[in-house]
Amino acid sequence: MISIIIPVFNEEHTIVELLNHLVEKASQPDHLELIVVDGGSVDKTSSKVYAFAKANPELSLQFQQASKGRGSQMHAGSQIAKGEILYFLHADSFPPKDYDKHIVNAVKNGHQAGCFRMRFDSWNWWLIIIGWFTRFSWRVSRGGDQSQYITKELYEEIGGYNTSIPIYEDYDLIHKLYENETFHVIPKWLTTSARRYREIGVYKLQWFYITIYWKKRNGASIEEIYQYYLEWCETSKPEKVISSS
Repeated sequence: MISIIIPVFNEEHTIVELLNHLVEKASQPDHLELIVVDGGSVDKTSSKVYAFAKANPELSLQFQQASKGRGSQMHAGSQIAKGEILYFLHADSFPPKDYDKHIVNAVKNGHQAGCFRMRFDSWNWWLIIIGWFTRFSWRVSRGGDQSQYITKELYEEIGGYNTSIPIYEDYDLIHKLYENETFHVIPKWLTTSARRYREIGVYKLQWFYITIYWKKRNGASIEEIYQYYLEWCETSKPEKVISSS
């Protein structure tokens, strides 16, 4: 079984579309466990998930509350997951057809953790280039929007998501996997939303991500990076940046 863990915060406009996509694109939907972990939404996210569950009683679907923060939410989902494989997925990222089969085959071939290639739902030339580079196994090409599969055994072995850090949780886990030389890029394309780029501005948001990457690479602490994040958000529509899960 694959346990798909989806952290959400005010995702009423996308969550049902994603849940339908996961069922329709799976090769064996009856072998899935869907876990939606809410970080305190104040919109209709919860009611839409419950309505979807009621309309699809044959599916294994859980809705759980957790403290806000993707790391905390994803880790909370991992603690109730029953599957041998965990699949962490952002609420605006849509995996390819037969994604479950591709993940299971990757694990059977000895790849205990990894992601899909990623492309944005945008024709912006810069975002197309970013997506093109996700085909390579370079650490710099990785990010949480590409999704993350990992065997439950390995997840527990490396300590899972660090719930004590307020930012960079995806990269923290990815770095652990690269340090263990355990990461595989499945050569299939996941499509993720470019909504943050549209809201903030492609080049402005990309500069922010590059700055964070170099701060981390040059030894900046999580606290320093978070302080930069907060300062940057003061002039970059924080309600939209922070709410993107």
